[in-house]
Amino acid sequence: MNAPMSTAPGLFGAAAALILRDLRLLWRRRGDAAQPALFALLVVVLFALGLGGEPQALAKVAAAVLWVAVLLAGLLSLDTLFRGDAEDGSLEQWILAPVPLAWLVAVRVLTHWATTALPLVLVTPLLGELLHLPRAQLPILLVSLLLGTPLLSLLGAVVAALTVGMRRSGILVALLALPLYVPILVFGAGSVAASAQGLDAGGALLLLGAGLVLALVLAPLTAAAAIRIALN
Repeated sequence: MNAPMSTAPGLFGAAAALILRDLRLLWRRRGDAAQPALFALLVVVLFALGLGGEPQALAKVAAAVLWVAVLLAGLLSLDTLFRGDAEDGSLEQWILAPVPLAWLVAVRVLTHWATTALPLVLVTPLLGELLHLPRAQLPILLVSLLLGTPLLSLLGAVVAALTVGMRRSGILVALLALPLYVPILVFGAGSVAASAQGLDAGGALLLLGAGLVLALVLAPLTAAAAIRIALN
């Protein structure tokens, strides 16, 4: 007799199922999904009004303001990264799944980044026009955001996993995540500032890239360990 075929999903099958589930839930909460983008737009508008709308004054701080807007917008959805799964029992199923927990965490972080940070990166040219960002600085800004925002999501996932067992931990998540986010903000905005001054921005971008590679390896493993501890 032939041995029964295994019906356990592989890594990519489990990833596809999780991404599809997350996208369906996101579509049901379309209003909540738009909050990060609206918050970033609000931050940009407030900075523009606060500086009086002077093009020269706005151009000097445009890159830093856009980085701060993206960073703060990412904090809005950070607390909900794993909380919904913890409340409906999905995290327990993740632990019992025939695929590594760290892999599922990495897939969740990828979905979170693609649905919250990536749209902000795509509309950065439009937000830059509102702040009179010099167009010569836009390529460096986009590269720094494409390297820095996944790193923000990965570090945020570790913080969210550490606090997933706590109730009403929104402020705590922000307090724990902000110190980790500051170096990314410094190198991200600093690369644009260096480019504006005619200096080489490659060093800051390389540091962001190195941090991203390191976080891609360690952050899912750390977050998975934190989830196991929180659920025990």
